[in-house]
Amino acid sequence: MKSLAELAAIKEKMQSRVVLREGSGEIRVVVGMATCGIAAGARPVLNAFVEEVSKAGLSGKVMVTQTGCIGICQYEPVVEVFEAGKDKVTYVKMTAEKAKEVVEKHLKGGRVIEEYTISNV
Repeated sequence: MKSLAELAAIKEKMQSRVVLREGSGEIRVVVGMATCGIAAGARPVLNAFVEEVSKAGLSGKVMVTQTGCIGICQYEPVVEVFEAGKDKVTYVKMTAEKAKEVVEKHLKGGRVIEEYTISNV
């Protein structure tokens, strides 16, 4: 770090990530981050959701957060999407690449990617 301005820039960049993970929105994305989820690769999935939601300009509409055990360890990493007035969508065996696709097609485009849901395993 070379200057106070550089530190301020880092703070501002990281602040947007914290707000994204703790803010409020019409859609709530919950990533299972218990030991089984982390071991299966949930951390890159969570990071991909945070980054892609921000890139897509959905920060005001989508809240990305984490939880403990969801209870279906054999399907980890598990992501649940909650939208007001709609049934919960449970995505299973997620990867960072699949997370990017979910942001684009489901969160931005409004279309559930059925082949990634628990109903198709």
